[in-house]
Amino acid sequence: MKDSEQRAGLLYGFGAYGMWGLVPLFWPLMKPAGAVEILAHRMVWSLAVVAIALLALRRWGWIRELLRQPRKLGLITVAATVITVNWGVYIWAVNAGQVVEASLGYFINPLVTIAMGVLLLKERLRPAQWAAVGIGFAAVVVLTVGYGQPPWISLVLAFSFAVYGLIKKKINIGGLESLAAETAVQFLPALAYLLWLGSQGSATFGTEGVGHAALLAATGVVTAAPLICFGAAAIRVPLSTLGLLQYLAPMFQFTLGVVYFHEAMPAERWAGFSLVWLALTVLTWDALRNARRTRMKAARLAAAAAESAAAAGSLPTSPANPASPAAPATPATPATPAREPAAG
Repeated sequence: MKDSEQRAGLLYGFGAYGMWGLVPLFWPLMKPAGAVEILAHRMVWSLAVVAIALLALRRWGWIRELLRQPRKLGLITVAATVITVNWGVYIWAVNAGQVVEASLGYFINPLVTIAMGVLLLKERLRPAQWAAVGIGFAAVVVLTVGYGQPPWISLVLAFSFAVYGLIKKKINIGGLESLAAETAVQFLPALAYLLWLGSQGSATFGTEGVGHAALLAATGVVTAAPLICFGAAAIRVPLSTLGLLQYLAPMFQFTLGVVYFHEAMPAERWAGFSLVWLALTVLTWDALRNARRTRMKAARLAAAAAESAAAAGSLPTSPANPASPAAPATPATPATPAREPAAG
């Protein structure tokens, strides 16, 4: 892959995770709209934006194929339901002054994903992965003791996004196409809610000025833009690089919560976050080490295959039985081919 392609991929990756990390600055601008109204607008306008993007890219062929697969349609419906919970809780948490706890959900998401892989997919973990999961569990215990209750916002966000990722893995369609299908499922209930809200005189769209209406409509762009950047990054940089970049979003969110929104960080919260960061450090170190070992093993196998091919190509082709030229021909008995020497 060209260096220019990798640099572009890194920029796309920074753009995607940077936008996801800075999105807590956007949701408070929606007030006085409530979290559910913002969520409904996000669903409706996301479908509009994604439909325009797919129209521009002329990527419609997947729809007919998807409609022929009821199982995939069912999984997409479940995915749409799960991501609705994730989006709704996150919007509510940000506007309720819980940005730091929301960021924790995305910090512990890789640990939850690994735990689900063991429990649901019967995956086997390396010792370092077990250690990371154990440290992450200890962090949740510390935060539960400190809060006086489990950090339910973080846990709902982490588990909902992990389940969403698991379902997306089984669906196995592109990010833009998947978002289009999911928002198509969300569209009618969201639109019905907005119409009902308007009939009750409680909708803020159109009653709080043009600027407010434009911001609500922009929720579609805020949803689709980072996903498009992520898709562009995924085909240009290694997965190990994307795995490191994913921590940018919760780091930005955490920094905003502490520095910009001035959320409290008592000692027990620092202790819990420190344990989470330790767990992620162990997890990242193990992933990088395993990736390096895999590359080295692949390189050794490739080198051995090349040496074997070169050795086979350098063998001379000799006539059968050169030591007995006087032997009479026996056409009824086929000649036995010469045996190649064993590879050294």
